[in-house]
Amino acid sequence: MAQHHLWILLLCLQTWPEAAGKDSEIFTVNGILGESVTFPVNIREPRQVKIIAWTSKTSVAYVTPGDSETAPVVTVTHRNYYERIHALGPNYNLVISDLRMEDAGDYKADINTQADPYTTTKRYNLQIYRRLGKPKITQSLMASVNSTCNVTLTCSVEKEEKNVTYNWSPLGEEGNVLQIFQTPEDQELTYTCTAQNPVSNNSDSISARQLCADMAMGFRTHHTGLLSVLAMFFLLVLILSSVFLFRLFKRRQGASLQGRASEHSLFRSAVC
Repeated sequence: MAQHHLWILLLCLQTWPEAAGKDSEIFTVNGILGESVTFPVNIREPRQVKIIAWTSKTSVAYVTPGDSETAPVVTVTHRNYYERIHALGPNYNLVISDLRMEDAGDYKADINTQADPYTTTKRYNLQIYRRLGKPKITQSLMASVNSTCNVTLTCSVEKEEKNVTYNWSPLGEEGNVLQIFQTPEDQELTYTCTAQNPVSNNSDSISARQLCADMAMGFRTHHTGLLSVLAMFFLLVLILSSVFLFRLFKRRQGASLQGRASEHSLFRSAVC
């Protein structure tokens, strides 16, 4: 019978005109994929609580007070949240663990108490993010003029993530692309790219000395590679020319010998 009354009360909470909480503020809650997130309910008078109904796209759970020595009792009403929800006393903050991307969205807590205003509503927007891995800095070689390195650096994370920002130190530049004009006086600098989202950040660095050395090595490698290709080309031409001349010589030599043999045969015929 008590369980029946509880379900009736839950139904009333979900259909109750939201007088006190109608225009309540929406709290943004950031969660990390695979980890836990806490919805701060922070009830001022926890002893006055009768039941809290949590809904998202559908009913999620309802929370009722435990006794003085136990935590609040949570009854999960949607199978996607089984064994992933519990409430913390004494303020009834709700915790969802093992977060999934599909958990993101709007949540609502209808709080029924024994005193006026009897029903209040708190609203939340849950955003789910991945922890960022170490970003990668790649470089595009541009030019080297008058001992100045002109290089474009690009910073990126392994997977496309939402709300990722990039910052370069020590220059204080924002954005994932940085163009550098590196002079010999700045060889001791280290450029660091920090990628950040609302739940994590990670960095990667590259030294100016390494940057310009890689650039010079790239040009030397390119130059050496070009010379190697040209050398192979001329060697191939030389070999083909030698083969052609040798075959031409052999052909002419064979024709000359054949001509001499014919003349000798005609001479012998005439003598006989």
